[in-house]
Amino acid sequence: MTSSRRGAPRAALPVLACLTTVSPAIAQAPPGRTQAPPGSATTLAEISVAGERRPDPRETAGSLTVPSLAAQRAAVESTVGSVAFVDAAAYQNTYANTVRDVLKDVPGVFVQTRYGQEMRLSIRGSGIARGFHVRGIELLQDGIPLNLADGSGDFYQIDPLALRSIEVFKGGNALSFGATTLGGAVNFVTPTAYTALAPNILRFEAGSFNTFRESFQFSRISGPADFLISGTLTNSDGYRTHETQRTQNFNANLGYRIAPGIETRFYVGLYDTDQKLPGTLTLDTALTNPSVANLNAVNNNQSRKVQAERIANRTSFELDVGRLDIDSWAIHKNLYHPIFQVIDQDGWTYGVSPHWSGTFDIAGYRNDLLLGLRAFAGINDARQFQNVAGLRGAQTLRAVQSASNYEAYAENRFWFLPDLALMTGAKAFSSNRTYSNKGGFPPLNPVPRYADATYEGVNPKVGLLWQPLPTVQVFADATRSADVPDFSDLAQMNTAGTTFVPLKAQRAWTYEAGTRGRLESWTWDVTLYRAEVRDTLINFNTATASAAGVPAATFNAPRTRHQGIEAALGYDLSRDLTGIGDRLNLTQIWTHNDFRFVGDPVYVNNRIAGIPQDVLRTVLSYAHPSGFYLTPSIDWVPQGAFADHGNAQRVPGYALFNVQTGIDFSNGVSLFVDARNLTDERYISDISVLALAPNAASAIYYPGIGRSVFGGIRASF
Repeated sequence: MTSSRRGAPRAALPVLACLTTVSPAIAQAPPGRTQAPPGSATTLAEISVAGERRPDPRETAGSLTVPSLAAQRAAVESTVGSVAFVDAAAYQNTYANTVRDVLKDVPGVFVQTRYGQEMRLSIRGSGIARGFHVRGIELLQDGIPLNLADGSGDFYQIDPLALRSIEVFKGGNALSFGATTLGGAVNFVTPTAYTALAPNILRFEAGSFNTFRESFQFSRISGPADFLISGTLTNSDGYRTHETQRTQNFNANLGYRIAPGIETRFYVGLYDTDQKLPGTLTLDTALTNPSVANLNAVNNNQSRKVQAERIANRTSFELDVGRLDIDSWAIHKNLYHPIFQVIDQDGWTYGVSPHWSGTFDIAGYRNDLLLGLRAFAGINDARQFQNVAGLRGAQTLRAVQSASNYEAYAENRFWFLPDLALMTGAKAFSSNRTYSNKGGFPPLNPVPRYADATYEGVNPKVGLLWQPLPTVQVFADATRSADVPDFSDLAQMNTAGTTFVPLKAQRAWTYEAGTRGRLESWTWDVTLYRAEVRDTLINFNTATASAAGVPAATFNAPRTRHQGIEAALGYDLSRDLTGIGDRLNLTQIWTHNDFRFVGDPVYVNNRIAGIPQDVLRTVLSYAHPSGFYLTPSIDWVPQGAFADHGNAQRVPGYALFNVQTGIDFSNGVSLFVDARNLTDERYISDISVLALAPNAASAIYYPGIGRSVFGGIRASF
């Protein structure tokens, strides 16, 4: 078992050499009838593939709570379903400031920048029309939840420079974490002193929009103890007026081997974000003068100030059969958010999750079993005030939001043939949302209001995994998901003030089939899926113009269908281009989205607005043995997304040309340049979706970032 994914067979061994931008096929040892327990200290053997590099020692070191990078990769790629693994080394020579910068090469993941670190993240149409934060995807750090107890989440406490790997589990394939939402889960894994790229890392970057960033990482091992501390300071004026970003992120972990087979690790994080908000623009302004801010956003000094603290622990026990991990966590978050009103919130989230995984024989055949429990809750003091140039005016809301969740889950893989496994699993859950509006602020909410809702269910999963060759996998599965509404959905602004809207949970059955692997010079990762969704949680703005910034309403659409293709194909054009050991690789990534209403009483079979139908990315990578590299790329959206559910207006498509280059010196010093959108293309990055057709005054568009160049120096020693 790994810290980053639970219950994976330790016999699963990755092919460590791969294209920079495509996660390789797993090279799992042929499943035998016996196997060491997950999480055992046995060193993973290496499968050597002709023409590939030997594994870096930094990839094979690890400890009980956080196994090696090789073991992390193997665990992810032994999943029966569509997954992806990103080694942080792949983007360390880029300006990685946001979640998009680390996930842009993962097929099936739609992630677009709105401004600063504010993103739209959607997998398989999760939160498809959500104009803020994230819904339908569980965010984790080191396998421990980052989301608040109501399921909502954002990206401000995720520091790309503080990560060692990123694991993406699409849809029900995240069951091993207890996550069964439509979008699945993304696990951001931080390094330890055992897995860090180097004991000491210093980094400085500067570039467009008056951007400066400093980062450090320091780690040591001393007997049974190890620790790592990292920090990143970012200051940028941003592409647009009133987009200034100031962030300070600090992460640390301390591990201690209590006894043979027992290890505990504490995680601490401090995150401080001050982000000015430039707001949305009309289509004409966004395409002709994209760097300006919405006048209303400037006059109201709209911003997002977040202070968050996180403490977590994982204690692991290696047992005679399998292993037991016990996770616990607490997150404190303070939000000061002047927008249409001043949103002033302070809350806590806390939880515990024991989970056991093991491998044993059934009638002489290998069986991998995972059993887990999660109990987590949170309370949020939610207040609102009139916005007076970004300061608190008269109070308009005083409410308490409480959420609790109790979950039990299991996943089993039975290898009834040496190369064929049957996977079964299920999650039972009970989630409660309680809203208490204290009232007393005329003319809005003069009378106290109390409401609550409980959501319960069971989400099963079944699938097959076939591994005809050590480097080739074929899989198919069916999973049921349930997305419980968060308080952004349930507590809606209307003419009666802020009221609790008793929405239903979104439910879906998702069917997928795919293959991933590597043969000779080719790598591939292709999945086709179809999700039949009931009571889809859909957002839209209730007015044709959103200059006031009033949040979008949420409703349940009776039926929608989400289907698509998630594909990445890589080819080694040359492994010795000029006879000196240099390499040239080509990668094509394609995400096809077909998201529609089904027989809707209003929208019939229209496309759901907000996400384009096709997103393509082409990357050509050249690497010289001296350490020099050159990587041009193209991001292409042939047709933009619809701006409204009536499908009356679609934004233009676009193509962005980018180049990354640099050199890694043998003494551990690296220089890099990251140039983006070299043609200064004007395009729409994201949309605040409307119910009705937009008009010329509809300020609902987020312009994409123009030409930018960033450079950096990194010293690893």
